[in-house]
Amino acid sequence: MNAAPLLVLMSVVSIQFGQAVGRTLFDDLGATGVVLLRVAISAVVLAVVTRPRLRSWTRAAWRAAALLGVAVAGLNLLSALALRTVPLGVVVTVSFLGPLTVSLVQTRRLLDLLWALLAGGGVALLWWQPGASVPLGGLLLAALAGVCGAGYILLTARLGGLVPGAGGLPVSLTVAAAIALPFGATGAGAVVERPALLVGAGAVALLQTIFPYVLELAALRRLPTRVFGILASLNPAAAALAGLIVLDQRLGPPEVIALALVTLAGAGVTLVPGASGPPAPSPQSRPSRESRASDTDDGQPCCRRHS
Repeated sequence: MNAAPLLVLMSVVSIQFGQAVGRTLFDDLGATGVVLLRVAISAVVLAVVTRPRLRSWTRAAWRAAALLGVAVAGLNLLSALALRTVPLGVVVTVSFLGPLTVSLVQTRRLLDLLWALLAGGGVALLWWQPGASVPLGGLLLAALAGVCGAGYILLTARLGGLVPGAGGLPVSLTVAAAIALPFGATGAGAVVERPALLVGAGAVALLQTIFPYVLELAALRRLPTRVFGILASLNPAAAALAGLIVLDQRLGPPEVIALALVTLAGAGVTLVPGASGPPAPSPQSRPSRESRASDTDDGQPCCRRHS
């Protein structure tokens, strides 16, 4: 029995519940403070695990890692700011459009127009509904996070072709932490007086970045690209479930319909034969198709897509 699909599902659930747990720390650490601590902790742990060989890096590799770090920082900071006013399921649904667009533009099928229209219709429903309860500002932040997610895919592919193994990831996370520092230092400083908050931040780093890294590293050695993309399209649904269980965020009919449309579009892009690859899932902990294609002989992906 192939357990790889189960590992990916566990990763999807871990990522979204990690986001939900992180949201519970906003009152103590601030939205940007949680991002700073999570990214910094993840960078340190993954640097120890991967041991990047920095001396062999070229100037192009450093540039690609730095740009990817900028995308990671933008993705995380914007998502966190959106989560202050918008339910988790809605944020993930809207931000999922960025990676989904990358997959759509890489194909040349007329059927992809249908998936694009479905996804666009779902987000349009969030933007325009009588008596909408979702703040427009929060939706804009989530949409900008999606733009960063799209850039994240492309930059990961670039870095994956320049750096062997998974050593590019902790470097990019370190850059992201440096960018998040001026925004989150004040909030993160609360751990000085309340060290117990580090336990929560560490749990978020484990659930949202480190644990998914281990799960997907094992799964992607045996899982077809198309299947991975289909499973990854469940991120919006998993986010809605995590928001309900952890945060008691209940979505109304328009939000549920929008989530279903975007999820269906993501699955359709990869499910129908002839697709160029999976939609790069919600930018939480995902390897790009290009980086998987350039895996090294020892099975370590050249660069994984993490945020």
